Amino acid sequence: MAGPPAAATMSPPAESVRRYLLTAGGLERAMKVTILGGNYAPEPTGISPYTEGLAQGLVARGHDVRVITSHPHYPEWRVKEGYGGWSVSEEVDGVRVQRLAHYVPARPTGGRRLLSELSLGIRFLTARWHRPDVVLLVSPHLITSAVAALRARWSRGLATGIWIQDLYSLGITETSQGGRSAAAALKALESHTLRSATGAVVIHDRFRSFVTQTLGVATRRVEVIRNWSHVDPPMEVDRAAVRRRRGWDPDVTVVLHAGNMGAKQGLENVVEAARLAAQQRAPVRFVLLGDGNQRARLQSLAGDVTSIDFVPPLPDDEFRQTLGSADILLVNERAGVKEMAVPSKLTTYFSTSLPVLAATDEGSITASEIDASGGGTRVPAGHPQALLDAVLSLRADPARARALGAAGRRFRDSVLTQDAALDHFEQWITTLAKEPHDRAREQSSESIEVMAQ
Repeated sequence: MAGPPAAATMSPPAESVRRYLLTAGGLERAMKVTILGGNYAPEPTGISPYTEGLAQGLVARGHDVRVITSHPHYPEWRVKEGYGGWSVSEEVDGVRVQRLAHYVPARPTGGRRLLSELSLGIRFLTARWHRPDVVLLVSPHLITSAVAALRARWSRGLATGIWIQDLYSLGITETSQGGRSAAAALKALESHTLRSATGAVVIHDRFRSFVTQTLGVATRRVEVIRNWSHVDPPMEVDRAAVRRRRGWDPDVTVVLHAGNMGAKQGLENVVEAARLAAQQRAPVRFVLLGDGNQRARLQSLAGDVTSIDFVPPLPDDEFRQTLGSADILLVNERAGVKEMAVPSKLTTYFSTSLPVLAATDEGSITASEIDASGGGTRVPAGHPQALLDAVLSLRADPARARALGAAGRRFRDSVLTQDAALDHFEQWITTLAKEPHDRAREQSSESIEVMAQ
């Protein structure tokens, strides 16, 4: 990967960016921003922490932000206890949030997931947006964003931005969850939705290449703003105490995977590596922390394998302590997954000063992140013995493990900071908000010129 991302180098100084105000009709005022996205706090993983962080950051900088979202349901795919109702409004850490009921399938297969996104898109289409200067659509969900974008196009003077966390048309191909016709249809929809927006943000340079070269979005309308490390560096952790509570032997190397357990993670590879560890009496324990639509199947596959633990999602402090008490942090991807997503867990992993082990295809975005950070090592996806061998290699070389962990932390501190991302977002959203007014003034000038001829 070529050097630090734009978010760290191109944004104006924080003190000037924080004073950006939208000038419209001769009046200076803070921006009104409505964020439409399917995931928000208190969901602990995926894109929710980034949407929450952006909303809170813009509010802290004096902007008027509303979030319209669903009831929390991810990664379990069931509405969290204490939530529900057709439409519920609340304030979450200073951000006004409206939650809308939509179809949440217990088993989010392709067709059911499409219906889920469509139902949320219809709710967004008919909700009150409160006359914002900018509406920001968060994708995933693509189908939801495409439906909501219809209304945005009908709204005169409204700027529309799309924040792309995953690429759907690549995802359906790389996970083999649809045929050529489905992939072609999603590609056409993704292209049309992005080209119809005022601007788009992607989270990686390689995303921008795909969006501009394959989906046909003008380069000038695509910004790269990296996701940031949304988990604070770990507090002082009593590793021995945490490991005792978890039942982790102090002499065993703990390899922890945190986050969603879905199709693209391909965690069968980890189960098989744990099975090999047990068979070979290797001093290794694999831990899968989190939830997702594949968890029950993975637990069934693991059966009575003694070298693997399944840990449900944890509260923030307990999560950080558990993460910091592992020895190696794992990213595991299904073979063939190369370009569709940037694992958000990496931004968290790099804050821990622990080495990262990535089971991923050569040349994948994840592999490029590991290379750029210097914070870990890679083995091929779908090779459980190679995964186990890499764990044993790091176990045998603690100095190398420490060096990798330190490099990851330096990358986090220099590239993946929230302030840099918020500075760039504020600049981008301000530019979006001004574009419809600039276009209207240009059209007015052109009309005057025509009348004068």
